[in-house]
Amino acid sequence: MSIQAIVFDVDGTLADTEDGHRIAFNKAFQLSGLDWHWDVPLYHRLLAVTGGKERIRYFLSDFLPGFARPADFDGFVRQLHALKTEQYTAMVRGGQIPLRPGVKTLIETAHAAGIRLGIATTTAPENVAALLEVGLGPHWAGLFGAVGCGDMVPNKKPAPDVYLWVLQQLGVPAADCIALEDSDNGLRASLAAGIRTYITVNDYTRGQHFEGAAAVLDDLSDLPAFCRMAGLPLPEGAA
Repeated sequence: MSIQAIVFDVDGTLADTEDGHRIAFNKAFQLSGLDWHWDVPLYHRLLAVTGGKERIRYFLSDFLPGFARPADFDGFVRQLHALKTEQYTAMVRGGQIPLRPGVKTLIETAHAAGIRLGIATTTAPENVAALLEVGLGPHWAGLFGAVGCGDMVPNKKPAPDVYLWVLQQLGVPAADCIALEDSDNGLRASLAAGIRTYITVNDYTRGQHFEGAAAVLDDLSDLPAFCRMAGLPLPEGAA
């Protein structure tokens, strides 16, 4: 079976972004006059919930229930998350969050071979654009046939909505596609959409179970081996 499309998660998959997000949240809290601080163990727990705005709500409901919520609570969450996004994209554009090993070469090799590429993420479009513009160059969007982000679908991962949307945009059956993810929530979403999925772990997800994954890897540093495993064309010069 030849692969017609690859769909990529973003945070933790294309780049080790999660600690960047954590730092950006803390900067946003400080700028907003909030005495909140998300350390690594707490953020590890908060990652059980996908989506930045949802993560703020989860923190307040489960970890800070005594917080006096403002009258326009939804507006408060949106404004806080927008400030966090500004902090995060500034970090990315400053070169502080590079793409993971093998990612750029895989994207360029697959695109050159005519394989359709898509993004399926719960993060904001601004975060995706900042990361890929730095990592792939100003014409990054031309490499992808579909970019599915956070609030574009009704339900975020582990629901399959964003994967189903991307498959529809690409016009590729799930059976002819593979996905790359880094988390159990992401894996559950892609598998529910019927897509064979490979995992590249990071420090936040290394201990998760990944039942149903086609393979679990540290990263794509041995890209030729991954391409052979997944049935993808080899990078130029690979034996």
